[in-house]
Amino acid sequence: MTNGPEPWEPGSGAILAGKRYAPATERNRDAILNVLREQLPPSGLVLEVASGSGEHAVHFAAALPHLDWQPSDPDPASLASIEAWREGSGLTNLRPPIHLDAAAPWPVEHAAAILCINMVHISPWRATIGLLRGAGACLPPGGLLYLYGPYLQDGVQTAASNLAFDASLRMRDPEWGLRRAEDVISAANAEGLHLDGIIDMPANNLSLLFRCRT
Repeated sequence: MTNGPEPWEPGSGAILAGKRYAPATERNRDAILNVLREQLPPSGLVLEVASGSGEHAVHFAAALPHLDWQPSDPDPASLASIEAWREGSGLTNLRPPIHLDAAAPWPVEHAAAILCINMVHISPWRATIGLLRGAGACLPPGGLLYLYGPYLQDGVQTAASNLAFDASLRMRDPEWGLRRAEDVISAANAEGLHLDGIIDMPANNLSLLFRCRT
């Protein structure tokens, strides 16, 4: 028996009771938060798609109390973990998690901003298309869609660690793997989202910032 949440990697499929702990979250959450402080609106609902363990939602909601946070995930065990973290936090601006499959119709109609961290490469491409379509439908003009994770870029040498990670993902599921940023940008354009910026992040990750046109 452990005294705290067990380490868990997104996409592992492990069913754990209560809180999950994703080691990468502690490493990347403050770098992401620094970007979000500059990019998120002053008020409104922030929808997080594929919240995973729920640790990001707790960290961001605590740091940005002027925003209302809505975590979500399609996985029952993840939803249980998110709720366990939420209950333990005591945060009043963090809503109970909702079931949301990015590739299916969304239960949310409007959001001031949308976050999706480390989902695009650990899901089928149809989930990314659903994410972009849902964001284009939910966001107001100028609303932010923030994506974080490892990506391939034309004309930019890919780190050896990312190439190895891509190979391991494709071995686990041939529908997974690192996406070309250019493919994501093109698909976003088709859903009324334009690229507002790309920010280099630690550990060979990127932040992709999109804004809704209409």
